[in-house]
Amino acid sequence: MSSSDTASAVATARRGTARRPRWPVRGIAANIAVGVLLLYVAAALVGTHLLPYGPNELGAGPRLQTPSAAHWLGTDALGRDQFARVVAAIRPALEAALFAVAFAIVVGTAIGIVAGFFGRVWDGVLSRVVDLLFAVPEYLLAILVLAVMGRGLVNASLAIGLIIIPRFARIARGATIEIAGRSYVDAARLCGRSRWWIMRRHILPNISSPLAIMAAINLSTVEGAYAALSFLGFGVRPPHADFGSMIASAQQYLLTDPWLVAYPSIAFVVLVLAFIFLGDAMRDHLDPRSRTSAGA
Repeated sequence: MSSSDTASAVATARRGTARRPRWPVRGIAANIAVGVLLLYVAAALVGTHLLPYGPNELGAGPRLQTPSAAHWLGTDALGRDQFARVVAAIRPALEAALFAVAFAIVVGTAIGIVAGFFGRVWDGVLSRVVDLLFAVPEYLLAILVLAVMGRGLVNASLAIGLIIIPRFARIARGATIEIAGRSYVDAARLCGRSRWWIMRRHILPNISSPLAIMAAINLSTVEGAYAALSFLGFGVRPPHADFGSMIASAQQYLLTDPWLVAYPSIAFVVLVLAFIFLGDAMRDHLDPRSRTSAGA
């Protein structure tokens, strides 16, 4: 996460309520990204039910068959249809990204708001915790967590969410400090409103934009992290498919049957690129200052 992304996200909290276009994604690349993501979501929900072969069906065709009319992406070493497995791998990829970002945004926002609004002891303690998480190498921390909790989609998502919590915590803390100093917050205090009421009515709604930017930007990062953990064997359990495990199991056939690596890799890269373009579009929509700086 670059300092420019963090600065642009925090700056969003300082803007007034300017009129915005209804459709938050503009531009050819961004609209293509949305279309790709909708296609992936549809494939994740119903794709495997529409195919003639199941993703875990052994002997669906000859072993290591090249792409053909019967098996569009060929078959793997166990005769399983590769296209069905690529489609099946989309669901855990999307679920991992959404679960991890949701977990990180909830916990990180809570930490940031409490630290920024209450200050003093709370700010000192929580800031040290966040600094500690930043100091530990991200993938090392995720692997340590999974070594304790065990493999699986949920555990991998929680481990990835844990390593990106500090990003949301810092954004939430900075934006909370900015909002807490505004006149309408002081007026609410003078009217006798409780701290929790102020946080719920004034702080949280006004820091939602920078948090949304951070979430959109981090989707592609989380997707890559889950694929890496899956490649190392920490993803979904066999025989279920996900991109990382499919690529890992096909390494030995890279020279003789390269399509086993190529097609899952292409599907994964397209998904990551779609998330990247979506994140850029969300940032441009919610933070016009980024457009101004880009055009300068």
